[in-house]
Amino acid sequence: MSRLYNRAYKILEVEVDKCAKEDLVGEVGKNIVMKRLDKLTFQSGEPLKEEELSYLVKDQFPNFSETVIQKAAKANKPPGILSKIALIPAALAGIAGIVWVANLPYPMIRKPVSRIAPIILLPSYINMDYNYREAIANVEQADQLINKATSSADINFGAEKVALAQKHLDELPVWFLGYYPERYCTFFSCSWKFTLDEFETARKQIGRMEAKVFQEKNAQTLLTEAEQTIATAKQQYLEAETSTEKNEAIANWQTGIDKLAQIPPTTVAAKMAKPQLAATKRDFQAEVGLANGSKRSDVIIEAARQFVLQAGKISENEPYPEQKLQLAVNLWEQAISQLQKISVDNPSYVAAQTKLAEYQVKLTEAKMRLQAEKESGTAFKRGKDLIADWHKYAVDNSDRGLLASKLQEIINQLENVQPGTTYYQKAQELLKFTKNKQKNL
Repeated sequence: MSRLYNRAYKILEVEVDKCAKEDLVGEVGKNIVMKRLDKLTFQSGEPLKEEELSYLVKDQFPNFSETVIQKAAKANKPPGILSKIALIPAALAGIAGIVWVANLPYPMIRKPVSRIAPIILLPSYINMDYNYREAIANVEQADQLINKATSSADINFGAEKVALAQKHLDELPVWFLGYYPERYCTFFSCSWKFTLDEFETARKQIGRMEAKVFQEKNAQTLLTEAEQTIATAKQQYLEAETSTEKNEAIANWQTGIDKLAQIPPTTVAAKMAKPQLAATKRDFQAEVGLANGSKRSDVIIEAARQFVLQAGKISENEPYPEQKLQLAVNLWEQAISQLQKISVDNPSYVAAQTKLAEYQVKLTEAKMRLQAEKESGTAFKRGKDLIADWHKYAVDNSDRGLLASKLQEIINQLENVQPGTTYYQKAQELLKFTKNKQKNL
C-alpha cells in the first residue's frame, strides 16, 4: 500500500505550481515539496492523512489551500473496483492489437508466431481460406458466363464475377503462395495450397476475361446504337415527304447497317446481329433500291471531297511543321476511307475508284513530306547537340585535326536536313557558321 497515491499527488502538484508562482520561495520551495511527494509515492505504509499532508507543504507555502489539502486527503486511497474495470477495455484493445500485428502479412512476424502460438493466426487463416475459395469459385463462374455467353445478361453477370474474383485474389498475400498451415488444416478442411503457377494462371485468366468483357460491352453498345439508328431511319423514311428528307433517312439507314457490320465477329453481339444484318440489308434494298444507293455514293464522294479540300490547304509546297503534315495525312486517309465504302455494285463505283487512285497518290506525297520533316528534325537537333559538344571540346583541346573532324561531322549531319522543311533555313545558318569555323582552324 503506497503512502501517497497518484490522484492525491496530482491534486497537490497543481496547487504547488500555483503557489510557486505567487510565493517568494518560488521554484526552490516547489522543488523541495515535490521531492518529498515523489518519495512518498514509492513508500509503503498507511496513506497520508490531512495533518501530514499539511505539514509536508505548509513549511514552504504557508498559504497553501486547506481545501486542496482536504481534497487530496480524501483522494489518497487505493483505486476502487470501478477503476480496475475501466482498465478492461484498454487491456482488450491491447490484446486485439497484438493479434492484429501477429496476423500482418509478413513472414518474419508470422513464422515465429505459427511455431509458438498458431491459434493467434486463426483470423488470417480463416480470411485466406475464405478468399481462396471465393476467388476460385468466381473465376470458374466468370469463365462459364463469359466464354460461353448466350446473351448480354451473361456478359454483365460475368463481369460482376470477374470483379469479385479479382477482389478476392488481391486479398491473398504474396507469401500465401505455396503456404500450408498444417495445424490449422488439421482441424479444418483446407484445399488452398495455392502455387505461384496457379496464381499467375488465375491472374491471366481474369485479365483475358476483363478484356473480353470490355470488347463484349463495346460490341453490345454498337449493336444497340445500330438498332436504334436503323429503327429511326426506317420511320423517318416512311414519313419523308421531300427528296431531301428521304435522302437523309437513307443515309441514316445505311449508317445503321454499317454499324452492324462493324461489330467484332467473335462477340455475342455479332451472333445476335448476323440475322439482323441480313434482314436489314434486304429491307434496305427493297425500299430504297439501286438509285438511292447511287445518291448515297454521291454523298460519300462529296464528304471525301471536303476532307480533300482541307488536306489540300496543308499540302502546298511551303514548309509546314510535323503536326500539320500529320493532320494532312490523316485527312487524306479519311477521304480514302470514305471512297472505300462505295461497293462494286454501285453505279458510282468507277468514279469513286478514279478519285481513290488520285487520293492515294496525294496521300503518298503527304507521307513523304511528313517523313522528310521528321528526318530533318532529327538531323537538325543532332547537329545542334554536336555544335554544343564541339564548343565544350574546343575549350580543352588544341588538336586542330581532331577539331576539324568534329566540325565535319556536324556539317554532314546538318546537310541531312532536307529543303522544303521547317528546319532547312535554320540548318543553313548553322551550316554556314560551322563551315566558317572549319576554315578558320
